[in-house]
Amino acid sequence: MKNIALFTFLLSSIFCLAQPSEVKKININILIDSAANQMLKKPLIHSTSIAIVYQGKEYIGHYGELEKGKNNCPTNETIYEIGSLSKTFAGTLAAKAVCENKLNIDDEIKKYLLEDYPNLKYGSQPILVKHLLSHTSGFPNMLPFQANSILQDFTNHDTPAKINELYRNYGQKDFLRDLHKVKIDTVPGYKYSYSSAGSELVAFILEKVYKTKYEELLTDYLSKKIAMHNTRISLSDQEAKKLAVGYHSDNSIIPAPMPKLPWGASGNMKSTIPDMVNYMKFELKNNNIVAKSHKSIVKFDREFSIGYFWNIVTDDKKLGTYYVHHGGVPRSQCYIYIIPKYDLSAFIITNQSGIDTAKVMEDALNIIFDKIAAEGSEG
Repeated sequence: MKNIALFTFLLSSIFCLAQPSEVKKININILIDSAANQMLKKPLIHSTSIAIVYQGKEYIGHYGELEKGKNNCPTNETIYEIGSLSKTFAGTLAAKAVCENKLNIDDEIKKYLLEDYPNLKYGSQPILVKHLLSHTSGFPNMLPFQANSILQDFTNHDTPAKINELYRNYGQKDFLRDLHKVKIDTVPGYKYSYSSAGSELVAFILEKVYKTKYEELLTDYLSKKIAMHNTRISLSDQEAKKLAVGYHSDNSIIPAPMPKLPWGASGNMKSTIPDMVNYMKFELKNNNIVAKSHKSIVKFDREFSIGYFWNIVTDDKKLGTYYVHHGGVPRSQCYIYIIPKYDLSAFIITNQSGIDTAKVMEDALNIIFDKIAAEGSEG
């Protein structure tokens, strides 16, 4: 009888010891489920994948169907277009170059250009590498200039086709030619003006620094240092079969994938959810390269600054200081958040891209963030 009582006591003790971590795990998964279900109630959202890294543990959820009525839920094998999240990877490589003393962000960009560009300054004020990294160069958003006009009518059903046609044969030589036409109308370093063209030029500069093609430089670093073996700019024919289809605006017709940009650094990367989890874990470890990339280059106000392409939100009442970036192409949108205060990172993506998609994802993530922040404040 004593042995039975002792066994019962030990069993209950083991259960009680295991319970807190198990409850935490279940709660995170339930929160992800809740966030995803809220998204899928929206009329244009067919599917979503959500990944959370929280206090060293990772959680992944896939929901819905990539094509309505086909029951093809995304999986860990699904390859997604992550759009402008590509810029954070260019920022990471730039930070790496700085840490290796190969690049100084106070360098004038003319140091790396092969031609003379007297137009790339304001009066006597030259454009520096750090101005490209912080979106304060005065560059237009896109080159060629026609792309900016097309994107003003983003929700038009023919916008993806027009963008695809514009970039179909637009290469690096075309970009460098059009760079001569850029007019800088403000002192660099002060005014925030988002520029994908600026991030493309950062890729060009990194090629000059490392004497290696940008895509090779990128995939080599991601594979060897972050274990991101399925993240790249260009896909093989076999990989392309795993690329998620997507929808633009309220159009039920699936558009073609985003075309290749001159270097691809501003919006051409594709990745899987497990690879993005590895990226989030890398960002949370905060090694010297990550710390450099998170360092503020320009502070615009008390709450917002820019690092190496990372948006930095300072002293948020709920999340503290965190690092965030949105990504979007005509077939998908996503967000990544790095939140050191809670040892937390989140990645969310959906294969739909419309005017309200970003807010839908923000609202979904807030379900998770609010609960974690509430538990953190109670602790």
